[in-house]
Amino acid sequence: MLVNIAGAACNEPGAVCQDPRFIGGDGVTFYFHGKKDRDFCLLSDSDLHINAHFIGRRDASMSRDFTWVQALGILFGDHRLYIGAQKTATWDDTIDRLDIAFDGEPVVLSVEEGARWGSSVLPALTIVRAADANSVTITVDNKFKITAHVVPITEEESRVHRYGVTADDCYAHLELGFKFFSLTDDVHGVLGQTYRDDYVSRVKMSSNMPIMGGEPKYAVPHLFSTDCKVTRFGKTAGTGIAMATEKPVLSCESGMRGGHGIVCKK
Repeated sequence: MLVNIAGAACNEPGAVCQDPRFIGGDGVTFYFHGKKDRDFCLLSDSDLHINAHFIGRRDASMSRDFTWVQALGILFGDHRLYIGAQKTATWDDTIDRLDIAFDGEPVVLSVEEGARWGSSVLPALTIVRAADANSVTITVDNKFKITAHVVPITEEESRVHRYGVTADDCYAHLELGFKFFSLTDDVHGVLGQTYRDDYVSRVKMSSNMPIMGGEPKYAVPHLFSTDCKVTRFGKTAGTGIAMATEKPVLSCESGMRGGHGIVCKK
């Protein structure tokens, strides 16, 4: 049975979906476009670092790329976890387009809902299919939980948003939901900084598309690099712990579907 789990996760704090639209840990919606074929730091903390690889297209009438998150490179402790969407021309929901690797070794999951993979090296790590294909939940106990769903750009989306997607590539990409359980109060990155108690959003909330800039601060040379200007990985943790994503349930309905920035409330 195929289940589309992306919709709900895309409307909660910790979401990274679409072009790409973020919902921060503070409940504020914003966009970070980055650049196509480049890698950017989504989160950097003393013992967790998450980068994203962006794919995209350039519209000649615009000053920026259309971009989507194609893959994640996650570093924690001495481990590396890769999650990616395979390039594909014609989309078929029944064909699995997920690539997952742990410490350089492919993760093999049966193509059926509920299929489970566990690491003998790291028992805290589990990966479970949330649908027959293209959807997984990845958990490291007491550290993070990630939902990852591979989706294409449809012909209708391309027409409405003028993406210019052609028949040879449907730009399969990831729609993501993050929860973190042990972040320090010094966490940074495009998404990570929004979990800090002292974070104040600088995006222009009156804009139809509130955009976070500062791309050079978050750029990394490759997917598993921690060499960005805001890196915290491997450094002494700050004082205190920000149990960021386990905040009270937030209501995020108003304005969300239109893409406007909002502040979610209890």
